[in-house]
Amino acid sequence: MCPRLRHALCRGATIRPPRLRVLPAMNRIATYAAALALAAGAAAGLSACGSSSSSSSSGSGGSKPAAAADTVSLKSVSGVGTVLVDSKGFALYSPDQERSGTVRCTGNCTAIWVPLTLSHGASGATASSSLMSKLGTIMRPDGKTQVTFDGKPLYRFARDGSPGKVTGNGVSDQFGGRSFTWHVAASGKTQTTTPTTTTRGY
Repeated sequence: MCPRLRHALCRGATIRPPRLRVLPAMNRIATYAAALALAAGAAAGLSACGSSSSSSSSGSGGSKPAAAADTVSLKSVSGVGTVLVDSKGFALYSPDQERSGTVRCTGNCTAIWVPLTLSHGASGATASSSLMSKLGTIMRPDGKTQVTFDGKPLYRFARDGSPGKVTGNGVSDQFGGRSFTWHVAASGKTQTTTPTTTTRGY
């Protein structure tokens, strides 16, 4: 034991451990480490909040698909009355020659008088409750299912051009040696326009 230490012990002096000197560089390193830790924690919190907000927004803000329009519905047409229209608003017609439910309009006839048929996979025609009782279907020669109203097959007149027009009511024409007289389909009485006779089709 060194003389100085022995002398201190003999006198009962308290021995203090040497003081550690913290260099300025070490202080700066500790400060930087703490700042980086705080920044990482804040970034993680913001990321979590953003993810939660995004998922919540996509869940509540998504638009629902629009409901499909009925196969057949009613529309009031000035000068004609309340007529049957398809899902796009085009007036529907039937020829007198198909009142029995037998399809006669085939071939070139369907280029002018377009059959109202069900889309592939459709279980049946749809309409309001006031029309459903008179709606039905019939199988066409080409295998497609055509919609009928009160037993008569329904067609759209290609020359109407746009929804809401009725230009084929009372028209008479001929296709493949077969004559037809067309009337707009309605749930009540309509005003018949002046018939237009065509002997060779359109």
